[in-house]
Amino acid sequence: MEAGGGDENLDMEGAAAAQPSFSGHRQTAKPVQTVLEEAAQMKTEGNAFYREKNIRSAIGRYHRALMVLRGLDPEVMASVKGFGPEIPALTPQQEAFLRNTQVDCYNNLAACLLQRQSVDYARVRDYSLRALQWRPGDVKALYRAGVATLEVGDAETAKQYLTQACREQPNDANVRRHLQRAEEKLNQELQKERAMYRGMFSLSLKNRSGEGINRTNRSGEGV
Repeated sequence: MEAGGGDENLDMEGAAAAQPSFSGHRQTAKPVQTVLEEAAQMKTEGNAFYREKNIRSAIGRYHRALMVLRGLDPEVMASVKGFGPEIPALTPQQEAFLRNTQVDCYNNLAACLLQRQSVDYARVRDYSLRALQWRPGDVKALYRAGVATLEVGDAETAKQYLTQACREQPNDANVRRHLQRAEEKLNQELQKERAMYRGMFSLSLKNRSGEGINRTNRSGEGV
């Protein structure tokens, strides 16, 4: 999935998609429905690139769709109110369409990043959590958030995501496999913690024993 350029261009697009863009005000000169349809078309093109395993182009399309939608997002535009022309209020159907497109794009971006040779798991987790913000029970987002969180070293939180995903899809082999990985990681951490405390306790007993011998020797010297 390609974005027509190097990784640096993709990173710049990703950063732009994560920040309010005043270019969105220019886009809102178009009818709201037209903008929503353009974003949906970009998402569809991204899906086609993904199926072709053209990861870089797919990433580019998903980022562009998100950038377009930011100019309509009520949460984003409320924070920059007064800096440009007002956009008309979205109907409930339009806002639902916007959120669904955003969730799909963030989910798909996470899927794209997992296909790369060098995976940025922190970013996968970020995209998955953004999807969960608007669709809390999304199994794909829960699964990817769990995998990414496990890879960045937080097995406890990863287990929570993967347990929830497993409740939704108990027969999914991948979900169960990564849930087992998280549980094994937690067990290893627990064993290390117990060994550390045993070592500290043994050292404390040894020191106390040494102090007792020293006191006995000093008492013997005074006789």
